Amino acid sequence: MKNIISWILRIAAAAILLQTLYFKFTGHPESVELFTKLGVEPWGRIGTGVIELITGIILLIPATAFIGAFLGIGLMSGAILSHLTVIGIESKGDGGQLFMLAIIVIILCIAIVLIHKQQGLNLFNKILKRK
Repeated sequence: MKNIISWILRIAAAAILLQTLYFKFTGHPESVELFTKLGVEPWGRIGTGVIELITGIILLIPATAFIGAFLGIGLMSGAILSHLTVIGIESKGDGGQLFMLAIIVIILCIAIVLIHKQQGLNLFNKILKRK
């Protein structure tokens, strides 16, 4: 059952992350405006897109689910902070949709980290043993 829940959470988080890539990589006007407002256009838009692509892919690989979720938490923390401090909850009349998607992804990623905490502990122990 835990495995099924993990797959559902990882697919949902990856789908949300990956569906926004079209807007970032094609230079969609709303995406450009958002990253211009943050003062990081174009490198911030493209860089964020690349990290989201990597995160979405590694979330779908069972052996790297913990790392993907950990990256997702970092990405969405940045997105949420950007919305709260610069962009605003609502962006371009979206009713807060981008903000809510970030909240959903961070919740999904926190759940994934908790489900895969043993994977994270194993990774941490491997890193410590190499030093």
